[in-house]
Amino acid sequence: MTKPARFNYETVIASIREFITAHPVPEGKRYALVMGNAPWHKKVIRLVETEEQPEYEDIRKSVAFVKLPLYSPDLNPIEQVWRITRRENTHNVFFSNIKNLAETVENAFLAWAKPNQQLVTLCSFK
Repeated sequence: MTKPARFNYETVIASIREFITAHPVPEGKRYALVMGNAPWHKKVIRLVETEEQPEYEDIRKSVAFVKLPLYSPDLNPIEQVWRITRRENTHNVFFSNIKNLAETVENAFLAWAKPNQQLVTLCSFK
């Protein structure tokens, strides 16, 4: 997937479409997509589900949105990933410029992209 310069509802819609095009869902099934409370997440849900805008029919047929409750970082695995990433890579570290910080965080996320037990544990809701 392409990495947008900024996130807004349009980039979220484009990312969802890119994903469902690359990974078609079987007829009668839908992906469950967990959405937080970012303004762009709320707008996507409003346009796709609440207002049922016709131009988003492809997404409506392929995706069921799961909305996280407000202020519930314990239910959102990405919050735990960020916490661990900060603790292990950026906490108490001086970065002489923003580029070095961005490279450090990007490298940490590249490591998260590989299958690993820590990520499986963070995403398990037992």
